[in-house]
Amino acid sequence: MTGTTSRAPRPAADSALELPRYLREAEERRTPLAYAGYRSTALRAPLRTPVDLPQRLTEVTGPVLGEDRVTAADADLTLRMGGEALGQRINVFGRVLDSDGRPVPDTLVEIWQANAAGRYRHVGDNWPAPLDPHFDGLGRVMTDSLGRYEFTTIQPGAYPWGNHHNAWRPAHIHFSLFGRAFTQRLVTQMYFPGDPLFWQDPIFNAIPPSARHRAIATFELDRTQDNWALAYQWDIVLRGSDQTPFETDDDGDVA
Repeated sequence: MTGTTSRAPRPAADSALELPRYLREAEERRTPLAYAGYRSTALRAPLRTPVDLPQRLTEVTGPVLGEDRVTAADADLTLRMGGEALGQRINVFGRVLDSDGRPVPDTLVEIWQANAAGRYRHVGDNWPAPLDPHFDGLGRVMTDSLGRYEFTTIQPGAYPWGNHHNAWRPAHIHFSLFGRAFTQRLVTQMYFPGDPLFWQDPIFNAIPPSARHRAIATFELDRTQDNWALAYQWDIVLRGSDQTPFETDDDGDVA
């Protein structure tokens, strides 16, 4: 969800329940419904203006994935299927924050990414780059009491994707965040600083220029592990003036 917090009208006197709702951001701050340079939006983007539906009781009180179902091994993508993944090890860490800079604890953060050669372990990805038998590209972790998360993974490679002639996606990691219910899900992408492919990537350039820096991680030498892994920090802000760019339902899907 995007925008500033508001409150739904107070329910009838026989109920104390008051469900939150969120006001939409100004259109100039939002990723457009259909971005001309991104060909897939012609098939995926909504044809009509989205309609906000109010949250009902069952949508905000349903079961969620508990912390006991997420293990420490889920946050280390470099050790899978009996071996070590190939490529540059990296630690990706940060915080999940609300619009006032307060930490958001107990939030499920999931990631998926291509391997060091730029290939996903997916039946639909068959370009001639090698698969890594010890890398599935999937990870998950719960934020702690201070909203912190951390993954150990491999620097993903760029890959071709057929959007235009000689089109290559910049290196990136997909993030998914779940809230207190399964209906509360946000999806985004984290990019790496100094990528030479930013200028020709329509997905990155669909983000308003003033917000693009919020999609790029920061290299942190102080957090690198000597003789082991580089470190990148990326804080995820759920809403407000510093909100991280998200792939919302009305922004279309992203590769």
